[in-house]
Amino acid sequence: MRRGALGLTTALLSSVLVGTGLDAAPASAATTTAYTLPSTGTVTLAGHGYGHGHGMSQYGAQGAALAGQTWQQITSFYYPGTSRSTLARTIRVKISADTSRDVVVGPRSGLGVLLPTGEVRALPSNGAERWRLEVASGNRASVDYLIQGTWTRWTTFDGDGAFTAGGQPIRLYYAGTSHRFRGNLAAVRPSATSTDRDTINVLSLEDYLKGVVPSEMPASWDPDAVAAQAVAARTYAAYQLQTPQGSTYDICDTTSCQVYGGNDAEWAASNAAIAATKGVILTSGGKPAFTQFSSSSGGFTSAGSFSYLPAKDDPYDAWKRSDGSFGNPNHSWSATVDVADIEKKTGIANVAKVSVLMNDDHHVSKLTFTGTGGKVVTVYGDTFRSWFGLRSTYFAITGRPTTTP
Repeated sequence: MRRGALGLTTALLSSVLVGTGLDAAPASAATTTAYTLPSTGTVTLAGHGYGHGHGMSQYGAQGAALAGQTWQQITSFYYPGTSRSTLARTIRVKISADTSRDVVVGPRSGLGVLLPTGEVRALPSNGAERWRLEVASGNRASVDYLIQGTWTRWTTFDGDGAFTAGGQPIRLYYAGTSHRFRGNLAAVRPSATSTDRDTINVLSLEDYLKGVVPSEMPASWDPDAVAAQAVAARTYAAYQLQTPQGSTYDICDTTSCQVYGGNDAEWAASNAAIAATKGVILTSGGKPAFTQFSSSSGGFTSAGSFSYLPAKDDPYDAWKRSDGSFGNPNHSWSATVDVADIEKKTGIANVAKVSVLMNDDHHVSKLTFTGTGGKVVTVYGDTFRSWFGLRSTYFAITGRPTTTP
């Protein structure tokens, strides 16, 4: 997932498939086109969209909202067949950049330490510049404070602890920076005997969304688009709650999950959209749906792993501003790829042609390269996209194909 309405991305496949014994029968809409490649120079690609294309197009949601669609209509369009329900939960978010053995926070009114027993011990106003939870001898937890460059131990206890401030934001110091987070900031051992600690932010699902929605879509966009993003993000988190990423946390804070910026990322407009959709999630078969989203579908969504993530036309992705200019910079794009780089990546000394399999007449599933010496290498479309930094797998090679099987 990228900031600024660039959306959620899935991990790119890195495997290269050598040989020709690849496919079971492709989907009925799949087509294959073969192209002759030049011996030198570049190949031009004409592309559309940004991201995996599953589910909601974020630019499309904005286009739909500007066309008068409500957030209910937007989410029904991009996740057809789902139902609306409500959910109120807490969620455990791993702060991925805080990989140290301690959790260091700034002082503030109401700051306390939550013990494994459930007791909250208030921390004194003693002039401390920082407080930390750290690993003590015997793999116990210690609470220390910093004054004028010296750390002093305040207490130790068995088990894991957390800083809490009665729901008020706490400033966390890590990786040479600091950010504020709502909820509790816990130092959690990743396994029972580990002497490492993960920093886990434990907070309500609604407060979590306040740090996600404006990190994924501009809060200044149409309120119904932002509300649709809130529902998609809440549902995605709800899906992760039933399939946690780890034993000590439910979800991460990076593009591998959803981008989460904590309290510092919040905007009043996105908070209002979250409040307007309070608790609403999308379900399928009574369970939270896997509501993937990405920056732009390019005008045609890509089929995902569930029936509510179909491949279909997206008329909202190519919306225009009032002056007639296109509002989505990712709807259409072009890129050039050097033939020498293709040869380097595939290991084919003299690549002569490529056959492109599209799984829905739009998105590239596989590319099979053949060299003049007969060597054949097939790669997934996602792999090719990763190799050359393409915005999506919705692209075609410009030029005249040699054959259309």
